[in-house]
Amino acid sequence: MIRVLRDFSTGVRLLGQGFGLVFRSPKLLLIGAVPALLTTVLLIGGLVGLAVYVDDIAAWITPFADDWSGTTRSVVRFAAGFGVIGAFLAVGLLLFTAITLVVGGPFYEHIAETIEDEHLGGVPEAERASWLRSAAIGVRDAVLLVGIAILCAIPLFAAGFIPVVGQTVVPVIAVCVNATLLGIELTAIPFTRRGLDLTVRRQVLRRRRAVTLGFAVPVYLLCLVPLAALVVLPAAMAGGTVLAHRLLHDQIR
Repeated sequence: MIRVLRDFSTGVRLLGQGFGLVFRSPKLLLIGAVPALLTTVLLIGGLVGLAVYVDDIAAWITPFADDWSGTTRSVVRFAAGFGVIGAFLAVGLLLFTAITLVVGGPFYEHIAETIEDEHLGGVPEAERASWLRSAAIGVRDAVLLVGIAILCAIPLFAAGFIPVVGQTVVPVIAVCVNATLLGIELTAIPFTRRGLDLTVRRQVLRRRRAVTLGFAVPVYLLCLVPLAALVVLPAAMAGGTVLAHRLLHDQIR
C-alpha cells in the first residue's frame, strides 16, 4: 500500500513538472493551447446540448419506469441521466483528447521533442514521421482506446443504477479506468518517436499503474473544468513526455 501511494504521488509530481516546464516556456503553452481551443468548443457544445435533452434521453432509455410511482421513477431516471452524462464525459474527454492530439500533431510533437531534447538528454534513435503518418497512427490508436472506453462504460452505466454504490463507488472506478486510457493517449508521442506501438505503450504503463494513475487522474479531473484543458493539455503533454521517458529508461524508483 505504501508503494502504491508513493508511486501515485510520483505521478502527481510528474504532472507538476509538466506544468513547470510549460509555464517556464510560454511559447510551449501557447502552441499547445491552439488545437485544444478548437476541440474545447466542440466538447462544451456537445455537453450543453446533452444537458438540455438529458431528461428526455433518460426517459427514452427507461421506458419500463413509465408506470412506476413518481418518486421511484424520478430516482431511476436521475440515475439514468447521471449515467448518460458520465458516459459522455468519459468517452467525450478521450475523444476530445484524441482529436486534439491528431489535429495538433505537429504542435504536440514540437512540445514532446523540445522537452526530451532540451531537458531529458534527447532521443538519439528518434524516428521522423510525416504528419500524415502520425495522424494515421493517432486515429488508429484513438479508435481502439475509445472503443475500450465504450465497452467499459456499458457495465459502469448499468452499475450506476445500484443504490448508493452506483453514485459513489462506480464514479471512482470510472475515473480510474478513463484516466488510465487518457494516460495512454498522452504518452503516445514519446513512444511513437522510438517506433514503439500501442501494445508496448500499454505494457510499459501497466507495469507502473499507480504512477500512471497519479499522473492521469488529476489531468482527467482538471479537463472536466470548462476551458481548463487549454492550459492542462500542454502541461499534460510535457508531463506525459517526462513520464514516458523515465519509464522507458527505468528511471522511476
